[in-house]
Amino acid sequence: MLAFVARLLQVQAVDASAYAAKAEKNRYQEYTVAAERGEITDRKGVALATSVDAHNITADPKLFTPEESNAPDAPQQAAALLAPILGKDVDELVEKLSKPKLRYTILAYRQTPQVWKQIKDLKAVFAEKASEDKLKGGPGANVLAGVLQEPTTKRVYPNGDLAAGILGFVSADGKGGGGLESQLNKELAGEDGKIRYAQAGGRRVPTAGSSEIPAVPGSDIELTIDRDIQWAAQKAISDQVEKSKADRGYVIVQNTKTGELLAMANSPGYDPNDLSEATSAQLGNAALQDVYEPGSTSKVMSIAAVLEEGAATPGTHVTVPNRLHRGDRLFKDDVDHPTWYLTLNGVLAKSSNIGTILATGQLGKTQAESNKVLYDYLRKFGLGKKTGLGYPGESPGLLAHPKNWSTSQQYTIPFGQGLSINAVQAASVYSTVANGGVRVAPTLVRGTKGSDGRFTPADAPEESRVVSEKTAKTLATMLESVVDDTEGTGTKAAIPGYRVAGKTGTANRVDPVRGVYKGYTASFAGFAPADNPQVTVYCAIQNPTKGSYFGGQICGPIYKQVMEFALKTLQTPPSGSKPPRLPVSFKPGE
Repeated sequence: MLAFVARLLQVQAVDASAYAAKAEKNRYQEYTVAAERGEITDRKGVALATSVDAHNITADPKLFTPEESNAPDAPQQAAALLAPILGKDVDELVEKLSKPKLRYTILAYRQTPQVWKQIKDLKAVFAEKASEDKLKGGPGANVLAGVLQEPTTKRVYPNGDLAAGILGFVSADGKGGGGLESQLNKELAGEDGKIRYAQAGGRRVPTAGSSEIPAVPGSDIELTIDRDIQWAAQKAISDQVEKSKADRGYVIVQNTKTGELLAMANSPGYDPNDLSEATSAQLGNAALQDVYEPGSTSKVMSIAAVLEEGAATPGTHVTVPNRLHRGDRLFKDDVDHPTWYLTLNGVLAKSSNIGTILATGQLGKTQAESNKVLYDYLRKFGLGKKTGLGYPGESPGLLAHPKNWSTSQQYTIPFGQGLSINAVQAASVYSTVANGGVRVAPTLVRGTKGSDGRFTPADAPEESRVVSEKTAKTLATMLESVVDDTEGTGTKAAIPGYRVAGKTGTANRVDPVRGVYKGYTASFAGFAPADNPQVTVYCAIQNPTKGSYFGGQICGPIYKQVMEFALKTLQTPPSGSKPPRLPVSFKPGE
């Protein structure tokens, strides 16, 4: 009796606080309360990425020990029951449930309410059986008592693969894994909270008190993208990539005045709701990450330099032979022809490589001087540097300093080979011309809306003058000849009722794997209405292997289809005048 009394005094008096603290440590559990991730919407507030209620399925491994569960193999039994519901491997679950010192483990992230209901119903069945077994004098084994849940959210993309290249995706741990989900993860994620409560036998004890630090929801992000225009662009490029049996393609739609990107479509794409079918190449944003030689769409910058420097006018005569020897190469146009007698306007309309070489050769007293002048204009148009979007993985392209241009590059760069760009850079060039010669950096984000509901506009984009307004207007008129004149290469891009400025491109393509020229890059770029520019559309298709590979033939119709849709969506009125139709050629001796 003395021994019992002494031990009782020790437990209840001397060591009482220590035992109480130990009991509370085992009794109370602390969990993270996931913050609700902010929505990503288009410019009209239509959800492109949102979050729905979900459950992390968790467990207290201690409750799976033989002493707590009254079953010698509780982890194995529980794993066999849960694996088909969670879509997990049995051995993986057994391993997680067999570590009682952890007291907390996550069996599966972000499961639907239906999955948790299925588990909860199963738990209720086993709890009832355990009670009945105890009443009969049995051990009352319950192998699912330690399976718990914590509320969270799951990212969903209501429009499937629409704008997936822009949006990116969210990884299993709830963090942005690509695209804007990654770039803006801090703003979207918010701040997680914490909750602490007592539990016994896998159940919360409501009378034991709890404490909670509320989660702070993430901010909503409003994009410049228009969902409808994005859909039209994505459908058009996907259909043509499939028809041409091409590697991939992109379409960019941009507001010429504000720099806002209204669409950025890639094909092939992927569904961020289900990444199991996506390849690593599809998970990026090719419109910003692919770099390639632009070909003749780049000539607009060369002609802009010639006009701005006063080296020629749209009517300047340019005699274009069938072949031109420069440096270590013999240059030609895309078709054999007798000597062409073209105006500078005709050089652009017929997309003559030789004519472009001859014109840009007038930019300086020597070829080296001409190279330097052209390089400065290419840089001002945004080549060789990132667009300003800050997008993860974006490539600035390649534009070597003129002192490093090879003998052939001195003559190929003016017509778009020997340098590389991405699709957004290419679109921005034409928006600069359309905007009176002022480059407005492209933007994807209009602003953010915090948890307080207050909208904060994004910072205004950078602006810089590239060429004079006079040069830009002259160039726009010249680009109309590409589409409107019967001798132009872009007649398939004509839109009834609207004056259209555009340029075709067909470039030899560098195989990104082998590093050698193989196949072609077909492209078309332009803006409309040419007399009051509102929208720029740029299309490029990589390595078309079926049918035509010329930019005017396969990208011109895409331009027309997307531009018509954009003009209608934006309620842009038709042109109020006819194009001036500058002369394309001249007669020798005139």
